[in-house]
Amino acid sequence: MDEPRWLDQDEMAAWRGFVAASNLLNRRLERQLKDDSGLSHTQYEILVHLSAAPEGSLRMTELADRLITSKSGLTYQVTQLEKAGLVSRRSCPSDVRGIFADLTEQGREAVRNAAPGHLAMVRELLIDVLSREQLAVLADGLGEVSRRLRADERA
Repeated sequence: MDEPRWLDQDEMAAWRGFVAASNLLNRRLERQLKDDSGLSHTQYEILVHLSAAPEGSLRMTELADRLITSKSGLTYQVTQLEKAGLVSRRSCPSDVRGIFADLTEQGREAVRNAAPGHLAMVRELLIDVLSREQLAVLADGLGEVSRRLRADERA
C-alpha cells in the first residue's frame, strides 16, 4: 500500500477553511430560508431551477443532475413542495418512465418572495466579504473541482 500524500500546512489551511466556510455558510443560509420563507435550501434551489427553465418545467432526472442530488432525495423534496402547492408533477408523454416537475403560480410567488432575503444573505456572508480578485480565484478553483467531479461521475 502506498504511503498517503499528507497535506502540507498551506493545503491543510485551504482544506479546513473550505470545510468550515461551506458548513457555516450552508447552516446560515438554511436557517435564513426556513425563518423567512419556510423553505429548505434544497427546496429553494428546486424552485429557482424550475423558475429559470422554459415554461417552469424540468424532467426530474435533469433537475436531480442540476441540483447534484439523488433521485430519491429529490423525490422527497418535490413531494414536500407538491404538498405545499408550489410544484406539480406530470408524466412525460413520450416516455412512460419520465416525470416532469412543474412550477405552479404559487411556486413562482414563493421564489419571488424568498429571493431578496436569500440574495442579501449570500451577499452579506460571501460575495461582499471577498474582493473581486478573490471571487475570481474562488470561481475558477471551485469551478475546476466541480468540472472534474462531474466528469468522474459521468465516466
